[in-house]
Amino acid sequence: MAMPPIRILADSTCDLSPELLAANNVRIIPLLVQFDEETYQDGVDMDSPRLFRMVAERNKLPKTASAGPAALRQAFAEATADGSQVIFISISSKFSATVQNAQIAASEFPEGQVRVFDSRNLSTGIGLQVLHACDLVRQGKSVDEILADLETYQAGVRSRFVIDTMEYLHKGGRCSGVAALAGTLLRIRPVIAVVDGGMIVAAKIRGPRRKALDWMLEQFADDVAQGRVRPDRVFITSPDSPHEDAPYMVEQVRRILPEVQEVIVTQAGAVIGSHCGPGTIGILYATK
Repeated sequence: MAMPPIRILADSTCDLSPELLAANNVRIIPLLVQFDEETYQDGVDMDSPRLFRMVAERNKLPKTASAGPAALRQAFAEATADGSQVIFISISSKFSATVQNAQIAASEFPEGQVRVFDSRNLSTGIGLQVLHACDLVRQGKSVDEILADLETYQAGVRSRFVIDTMEYLHKGGRCSGVAALAGTLLRIRPVIAVVDGGMIVAAKIRGPRRKALDWMLEQFADDVAQGRVRPDRVFITSPDSPHEDAPYMVEQVRRILPEVQEVIVTQAGAVIGSHCGPGTIGILYATK
């Protein structure tokens, strides 16, 4: 008896381009961006450039919210209507209630038809896992095999971002006014890394922006030197499009890892942009 088809779903914070989503038949469930009484869908009627304009005009940050159980249930119902099995890959449960809401929605379907996977990551750190899952579907793996493989793959995903402005961290209540002022005066550029499903400050780089980019590239080069980096794809992701430093980052990744198959530049959506601010740029890749 033929196995039912497997569909991969993800939320909008995976920051994959429409072209990548279409090529891999991935359906996206948008998270929400809320300015006072106005609610927008990430990637549908709100993107990072529009968000940054609105923040500048209103001098306040929006709130972000998970898709509710009802919206998730509807998406799962549509995806399973032909008998397909679903794997939904979500932003880290430490950042959002999306995993929890998705589990509530999944419980209304027959046992095992909709499986929820916590990426324990954000942005294209999720995107890497989504595309890896799609590769496994194409290889004919079962849902259980894909989820077991993803658990291992997930642990090797590296996500690091240089934050260009402390303003968004300050407005979002993630650092004090004093720290924001000090960071601006001292030209300190924090490098944020995702560790154990949460965010940490991996480094505080003083001086020109290029120094912070080079610090991230040194971490990448270190992983390459130890033979740990999977050469299939590396992401350079920023809420700005295009980001002025993206060509430099791409060039350096290709220099450090000549056998890399793809270096993909993507634009982060409004939910990720609302937390990191303009000028942010990251390098995201998978290790063995």
